[in-house]
Amino acid sequence: MRSCNLRSHVARLPVEGRRMIRTQPLTSLGVLLAGVVFFPAATLLAQNSSAAAAHRATLDKYCIGCHRGPTPVAGLHLDSFDTANFEANGATWEKLARKLRNREMPPVGRPRPDAPTYDALVKYIETGRDRLAEIKPNPGRPTLHRLNRTEYGNAVRDLLALETDVAESLPADDIGYGFDNIGDVLQVSPVLMERYLSAARKISRAAVGDTAIPVSFQTYTVPHGLIQLDRLSEAAPVGSRGGTIVRHLFPVDGDYEISVSLQRSREDAYLGLERERKLDLRLDDQRLNLFTIAASARKVVLGGGTPPDAHLKVRVPVKAGSRELAATFLKDTVVKEGIIERVRDDVVQTYFEGVGSITVAGPFNVQGPGETVTRSRIFVCHPSTPVEDQACATKILSNLAHRAYRRPIGTDDMTQLLALYKAGTQNGGFESGVRLALQKILVSPEFLFRTEVDPPGTASGAVYKISDVELASRLSFFLWSSILDEQLRAVAESRRLSDPSVMQAQVKRMLADPRSQALVKNFAGQWLFLRNIERLSPDTTTFPNFDENLRQALAKETELLIESQLREDHSVVDLLSADYTFLNQRLAEHYGIKGIYGNEFRRVKLEDPNRYGLLGQASILAVTSYPNRTAPTIRGKWVLEQLLGSPPPPPPPNVPSLQDDATTQKLTMRQRMEQHRANPACAVCPRIMDPLGFALENFDGLGSWRVSTAPESGPIDASGALLDGTVFYGPAGLRDVLLKKRDIFVETFTERLLTYALGRGLEEYDHAALRKIAREAAPDNHNWSAIILGIVNSTPFLMRRASDGRL
Repeated sequence: MRSCNLRSHVARLPVEGRRMIRTQPLTSLGVLLAGVVFFPAATLLAQNSSAAAAHRATLDKYCIGCHRGPTPVAGLHLDSFDTANFEANGATWEKLARKLRNREMPPVGRPRPDAPTYDALVKYIETGRDRLAEIKPNPGRPTLHRLNRTEYGNAVRDLLALETDVAESLPADDIGYGFDNIGDVLQVSPVLMERYLSAARKISRAAVGDTAIPVSFQTYTVPHGLIQLDRLSEAAPVGSRGGTIVRHLFPVDGDYEISVSLQRSREDAYLGLERERKLDLRLDDQRLNLFTIAASARKVVLGGGTPPDAHLKVRVPVKAGSRELAATFLKDTVVKEGIIERVRDDVVQTYFEGVGSITVAGPFNVQGPGETVTRSRIFVCHPSTPVEDQACATKILSNLAHRAYRRPIGTDDMTQLLALYKAGTQNGGFESGVRLALQKILVSPEFLFRTEVDPPGTASGAVYKISDVELASRLSFFLWSSILDEQLRAVAESRRLSDPSVMQAQVKRMLADPRSQALVKNFAGQWLFLRNIERLSPDTTTFPNFDENLRQALAKETELLIESQLREDHSVVDLLSADYTFLNQRLAEHYGIKGIYGNEFRRVKLEDPNRYGLLGQASILAVTSYPNRTAPTIRGKWVLEQLLGSPPPPPPPNVPSLQDDATTQKLTMRQRMEQHRANPACAVCPRIMDPLGFALENFDGLGSWRVSTAPESGPIDASGALLDGTVFYGPAGLRDVLLKKRDIFVETFTERLLTYALGRGLEEYDHAALRKIAREAAPDNHNWSAIILGIVNSTPFLMRRASDGRL
């Protein structure tokens, strides 16, 4: 019955919102509305007709041979291209500018213009297109935008002070333009809405503290390949080793059973039982029990009698709230502890014990909802008599809805919420009513979608500035992947956020806030492919030393580097040349760097220039490799796409795989790739990508440095050359080439960040804004804050195009 009530409220959405939910693609309405913009009939023509004619002659001399007739190269028609009209063929203009700036056309082997001619043509195109953008701005019309899974979890956290594992409740989001926050691909279906309803029920019960909540079991599993040699972190007890620390939400005051299982091999044999061990179980650093694990002279296998971890459990009373559970071992040996042997079937055999999992069961013997930060966030008042219930409920729900909906609350909003509140009180009183209304808020389209509405009376297709409240929502989801906080909301509702000085102050404040870590995790994690580290599965014969400790360290190193650059407001170009990184002992050993001990990461000055910047990060080198070898083509493609913004053309459908058998084992990767390119189907793209990848060939498939691939193959040849004839050698040489192309890197970085900020792919009309952002950030050396401020003050971020009334 309650679910039906909630569905009925979803049905009361405006027609536009209902249509978005009922169709599979969320894009159906927004894309159609955003497809066309109408400008006055007059077009913007080049003021200097002689310049237009001169550049037409340049195209005729160097480009027309490939780009004319019925089948021009890359589908680019230049034979009838009007070089005096900057408004027509915008996509062609922008493609020309990029290809010419990168010296990608004409192709190698064909006559090429000299540098001044190249530069003059690029300047002519960009100046004309930028002038058009000033006269006729086109900010685009974003699609109705659903919160992605990460944003939903963050919004719940910031609304209710409640951490929730949304990955358990909601499916992963689709990717578009390299990111999972792109409105066009964030679909909605009846199945997904059911998942949202289920998540909202679970979250609202935990938030309010439902004393009727049933007993449940939550298991936290330690990755099998995690070597538990050292103290986990500074959060672990002093003198401890290994184990795990988890944060668990205890929904109400009551009794809970906490049990620990020991690590086992894949044959279910318990590890490290050669001597007696001590397991320390703590809750919020208060010891619950110090268990003794008896020594065993023989191999103990699950099912062979009483398990050695059967007694590792306690039942204790716990107050409601989010609390830290730690299960660690006392570090009672010095010499032999930590001897490990990795074997080829990916089983990690150890001479020490490890924690396999922690399970929390409960609640039993419920005592009450407890007093939690979440409840204090919800219950801003407490009625002392039934007469006060309605007024208090109104205050509670208006406060929650105001923050959840990211806008002022109207009468219709409160009517819906109070109706559900009243329905809920019939089955459980005041708090039950609040819980049901909160559940409705968490599935409301006003919460699930980032809505923007054309002001009344706006002309069809008109370009206008969005409201300060809408601007604040864009800003918070850009920098925090979450909803507004109180200060940003107050500034927006007082209509001061659109003041550039106020915007600058808010951006600086928000970047200094820990929530800006979301920009590192979500933007950099996807731009640099760091999320792919979770799926790494290296071949254990080729890389027998790979373990979970290294997997975790790979991502952590790059995240810490990006975060330090953001916090210290470096130039984004420093991402290419940073002479420091962050290491713990496991990663330092992987790099061959001595003197780093323990699991804690610390900032380390790099001595080897080959390790400087992103090109020396093992995370990136690993995700651009195959499980059993390096992949120069993939690495080269990554450099072209992610650093130079110049993706190669897609490969033809008949490209064979690289030969990998006994006949090629003694060949270097370069020799194998040259053999591969002998096939005509493989001859074109590798000429662009492979030289970039070969420069990184001294790094193996997990990013360790090597001088040869095999003793008999000789030293690695890490030389490379660009299509324009520029030669380089090794990672340091490639980095120097990229630094000489810093303007291209800055624009590529800005393009990726603007795509992420807008939650949509960029169109040809956005490129003028890109150039303006990079140009205006130049006096500040293109530092992070300058580029971010340029984005939030740009036409596509501040403005919107009105609907043209067509579907």
